[in-house]
Amino acid sequence: MRLPIHPEGWPFIAAACLFDLLLFVGAPLAGWLFLPVAIWVVAFFRDPQRRTPPGDNLVICPADGRLLPIVRAVPPAELGLGPDERIRLSIFMNVFNVHVNRIPCNGIVTTLAHRPGKFLNASFDKASELNERMSVRIGVKGGREIGVVQIAGLVARRIVCNLREGQSVCPGDRFGIIRFGSRVDVYLPDGARVLASAGRSVKAGETVLADFPN
Repeated sequence: MRLPIHPEGWPFIAAACLFDLLLFVGAPLAGWLFLPVAIWVVAFFRDPQRRTPPGDNLVICPADGRLLPIVRAVPPAELGLGPDERIRLSIFMNVFNVHVNRIPCNGIVTTLAHRPGKFLNASFDKASELNERMSVRIGVKGGREIGVVQIAGLVARRIVCNLREGQSVCPGDRFGIIRFGSRVDVYLPDGARVLASAGRSVKAGETVLADFPN
């Protein structure tokens, strides 16, 4: 049975456990005090299985966390989605959420673009423009295109994206992770109907954010 830990986490887990072991050997009280931190490191990189709802017209949540206020905003220029505003769904992940990111829909990865930037609190609206980010454009059936943007947060210092241009993807597929506390934005095309409400807790690979009515 596969241990539900993302591969990115093993070096951090090993370091935290080794450090805690050394503390127990040299200073048991300090070892007990650090133990919750070591447990948190393990929990941060957990990668649970998810049941993705079937349906070609669904947009599935790409991240665990809380859905921020739903707004209309211009997508990052590097996505090449044009200057018009789109519906933007933003999921804020705190340091206790699962941080493995998942694909929201069936399609083809047409654009990948990394942009360096700041490390503001990811819950701030301006984080979408100013923070370091990894932008992904996915072409879906009917000529629609969806933008997915991984955004670094206040303490996040590394964005991992395992996609490549031209790759076929399916909803619920794992595609990356952000360390440690961050945000993911989804830019929807015209015609999408938002089904989730701001403020609710959402799960990557399970929560339906929107759909495309027939």
